[in-house]
Amino acid sequence: MEVVQSSVLGRLLLPMWLWLRERYEYSLLARVLRSIAQGWSRACAGSVLVNVLTREGCLSRAWKDSIFCHVLTFLLSIPTILLQKLYGALRDVFEGSLASQIVFAVVENTPLVVGWLMVLFLAIPYESWSNGYSFVGFVLCFLLAIAAGMRKKNFRLDMAFLGPWVAAFFGMILVSWPLSAYPALSTRFLALYLTCILCVIVVVSTVENGRHLRRLLSFTSLSLLIMSLYGIYQRIQGVEVNPSYVDMDLNEGMPGRVFGFFENPNAFAEVLLLLIPVAIAYMLCAKSWGGRFLGLVSAGVGCVSIAMTYSRASWVGLVFAAAIFVVLWNRKLIPLGILAALVVLAALPETVFNRVLTIFNTSDSSTTSRFPLYRAAGEFLKQRPVLGAGLGTDAVRQAVSDLNLFHGKDHFVHCHNIYLQVWCETGLVGLISFVGGILWTFKQGCRSVAQGTCGPVARMTIIGSVAGLMGTMLCGVADYIWNYPRVMLIFWFVCALALAGIRLAAQGEEEQVCDLTTGV
Repeated sequence: MEVVQSSVLGRLLLPMWLWLRERYEYSLLARVLRSIAQGWSRACAGSVLVNVLTREGCLSRAWKDSIFCHVLTFLLSIPTILLQKLYGALRDVFEGSLASQIVFAVVENTPLVVGWLMVLFLAIPYESWSNGYSFVGFVLCFLLAIAAGMRKKNFRLDMAFLGPWVAAFFGMILVSWPLSAYPALSTRFLALYLTCILCVIVVVSTVENGRHLRRLLSFTSLSLLIMSLYGIYQRIQGVEVNPSYVDMDLNEGMPGRVFGFFENPNAFAEVLLLLIPVAIAYMLCAKSWGGRFLGLVSAGVGCVSIAMTYSRASWVGLVFAAAIFVVLWNRKLIPLGILAALVVLAALPETVFNRVLTIFNTSDSSTTSRFPLYRAAGEFLKQRPVLGAGLGTDAVRQAVSDLNLFHGKDHFVHCHNIYLQVWCETGLVGLISFVGGILWTFKQGCRSVAQGTCGPVARMTIIGSVAGLMGTMLCGVADYIWNYPRVMLIFWFVCALALAGIRLAAQGEEEQVCDLTTGV
């Protein structure tokens, strides 16, 4: 702070900022906003919704101590238990070996490996991307996680903090493959879902303190910055307008939509939607000025990039995510947030503003083209509501084709709705467990934040992650957000960050070591 104050820029801007702050403190606007904020806080304090979100349900309490949870944890941890016994028998050999110490140094920093992998996965252009990269990468991380517990007597792969609903959804993924109406078509998608399952288990189990969590936030922010800068570079270079992405009659003069390292601008926008709140959270909990600057710049450049995607569903999701973020972080800022949103809306470029106006325009061809997809999905669910077609868009597409249910102009690719698609793939139980899992994560996050027992890193991680998740769930009403496997992986990675933060808040791990950590 002293460096900033003593700089030329600091000497010029600091007096201006102090003058504005003093005038604002005693202004009519400040009194009005404070009154609204106080009234809002009083209303929220005794509301039914807040009470529901901040109390632990009976299912959550039962899950952690259930026989099924203990058995599942034990089965997953058998390799670790065997390694622990091996280490106990040959402790002197392992401790006296330089090679062993190097290996331990690597495996016990698995979150660092995960962070670098996420940067790599998100920086690979679409034409060079293979979904096998993420599968192999997280299989490796899973093996590292198993080895990480070798010297830790009580270490287990944590299933308790996944929660009953997320665990149930992952179970339905495994069940939906053999029950698929088209097993051959579902096999490839099983590997994609397994990648996400491994990602969640590894992150939740190996993040043991605030330092690990902060590192993951920093790598996430770095990934966001790289992607966003490339999106801006695309706009500078020029992007050809694709008529299949936009109604040219209603969006006259709109430039081509940027897509970054992804093939589709909607997929790019969905990744930005997931990561922007996480970057803001990192900015607010980073210990160094470098970390705060990284979070601020990556979030700012990300907002510019998401505007250039012209993805309306993601814009709505980002607004919703921002509202959740502010409510969980500091409810007193809600009036100021509304005022800032109005200012931003007034300052939008004409092409962006015109695109916003088409959100509820039913004559928009990109909107009307979804209705035949919804009808086809609805007709299919009438015939197979419980089991679904099986994992993957290929199985659902084949089922719709075999039953001749789609009667639109184009061809059926997916349901263009995350809830319909999950239902068509995994059946009714899969849909319930998926929605229940995300809502359970959101509720547990709200509960951890409301109790005020978690440290700053865990608190901000929870807020940023659940805000991104809930914004994306709203975006999923108008799009199938998992159409690109990399987006699905990022979705579950952000979910894993939230669960890891909830785990630290519950166990008090961050408070034990946070004061000893340094850096970003």
